[in-house]
Amino acid sequence: MSILLKQVPALAKEEMRKVYSNTMSELANENKNIVLMEADLMGAIATKGYMDAHPDRFINVGIMEQHMMGLAAGLSVRGMVPFVHTFGPFATRRSYDQVFLSLGYAGLNAKIIGSDAGISASHNGGTHMPFEDIGLMRLIPNATVLEMSDHVMFDDVLKQVTDTYGLHYIRIVRKNMVQLYEAGSKFEIGKGITLREGNDAVIIATGIMIAEALKASEELKKEGINVGVVDMFTIKPLDTKLVKELAKSTKLIVTAENHNIIGGLGSAVLEALEDVPSKVKRVGVNDLFGQVGPQDFLQEEYKLTSKEIIRVIKENL
Repeated sequence: MSILLKQVPALAKEEMRKVYSNTMSELANENKNIVLMEADLMGAIATKGYMDAHPDRFINVGIMEQHMMGLAAGLSVRGMVPFVHTFGPFATRRSYDQVFLSLGYAGLNAKIIGSDAGISASHNGGTHMPFEDIGLMRLIPNATVLEMSDHVMFDDVLKQVTDTYGLHYIRIVRKNMVQLYEAGSKFEIGKGITLREGNDAVIIATGIMIAEALKASEELKKEGINVGVVDMFTIKPLDTKLVKELAKSTKLIVTAENHNIIGGLGSAVLEALEDVPSKVKRVGVNDLFGQVGPQDFLQEEYKLTSKEIIRVIKENL
């Protein structure tokens, strides 16, 4: 799938959390099996509107994330469609045994929304900053692992997974993102999206790093270096066909992610190219813990910037 962008888009007015509440309220009007579950974060994820509209299908479990996953399993057994939200580290790291066994191993149906992805946890600090959640969820057999690129994609993906049985992990930031896609756009889970074409190198990115990848591509074009950009919003199942095609058609692949370079998108791409001659470099969190700070400071601190992508491309072409 290709949606070629000529310039770096602007920040959207719509917050991701508002999209979650509004879209789920609409879906719940049509599907009486939908249940939203929270770990005492209704204010953080703006689900009060849903709670007011559907009080009989909203459960605030409190700060008991492991119990919430078990409860989701029970609801799934009864034919309900549970959507479970909490901050990323608590949706994965804290609840991993329950997610792995009660939902994954049991083959049940649940949609887990992990918010404040990576450095977007910002002032909540290192304890709330998930750099390992994608890696953990990739290890669950048959789980689908997604990272949302903007609010338009989030709206469409929520609608899709409602009607798709299985364990889905959807990684988001809570507030505004750069708007990449036009309202009403449709997305195919499991397929990467080519945003820019380039035959010198290609950046495969997710989440907030897509905007940085586009900036890097724009700057390098001024120097005569043609760099493609791919939105790989589905980390599992990865679009291995596209990754292999890119490895054959470009000199260098750079992955860019707001996550530990171990276990995330970069690892998935390298695994896909195990038997393909290729050169791959990873831009991401270099095996570090999180810390407190504003997002712009943290992006510089962890080198999650277009400047770092440009450096890596120039040094390795």
